[in-house]
Amino acid sequence: MDRRSFLNLTRTSGIALVTAVTGSFFWSIQPKRATAASVEPLDPDASLKRLMDGNQRFVEQKGTHPDQSKSRVTEVSRSQHPFATLLCCADSRVPPEILFDEGIGDLFDIRVAGNIVTDEVLGSIEYAVDILKTPLIMVLGHERCGAVTAAVQGESLPGHISSFVKAIKPVISETKDDSLDAAVDKAVIANVQYQIQKLKQNSKIVSQRLLEGKLKIVGGRYDLDTGEVGLI
Repeated sequence: MDRRSFLNLTRTSGIALVTAVTGSFFWSIQPKRATAASVEPLDPDASLKRLMDGNQRFVEQKGTHPDQSKSRVTEVSRSQHPFATLLCCADSRVPPEILFDEGIGDLFDIRVAGNIVTDEVLGSIEYAVDILKTPLIMVLGHERCGAVTAAVQGESLPGHISSFVKAIKPVISETKDDSLDAAVDKAVIANVQYQIQKLKQNSKIVSQRLLEGKLKIVGGRYDLDTGEVGLI
């Protein structure tokens, strides 16, 4: 091997070695940085802003798809620190992590047809608020909700399907309209407001955190046509 070939080989090997060492060092410290960021508490307003900013990215098709890597899976395997709790409909077209451009461990999702507050749902929300200290709850309804439509139409339903219709019924009297579509849309909004009211009235844990200013509850309506979440 001549002198030039030897120097080129040495230079290439040296670069590869430095890259390997620095790369290993980077990956060894990255989880520590990520963990520190994930547990940093957000106040209610900052949490809401993060949520809505994510939805705007989704609408504009500029998603960053955060917290979906293998390192994130490892990071949250032992603990979780979601910045928001979502009570939303079980509808397949309303997946929270996609709509808000978030990832694993970011949102505490509670999904049930009609986004209604049952004892089990309330217990899940209290767990998120009291144990996980999430500073934000969003009750998210959506356009053309099947559960709300069934409640507006008032038809008899088989099996246990009528259980969530019954939970929405109290708001139907406020939404009478000649058009079914308009009545359903009014009922979607009224139902979100009604479920928020139930949260505040039926949970001492939730009401106390609200009084302390450590929690905010907001309502949202998801537009199936545009992908946008509007605050109620």
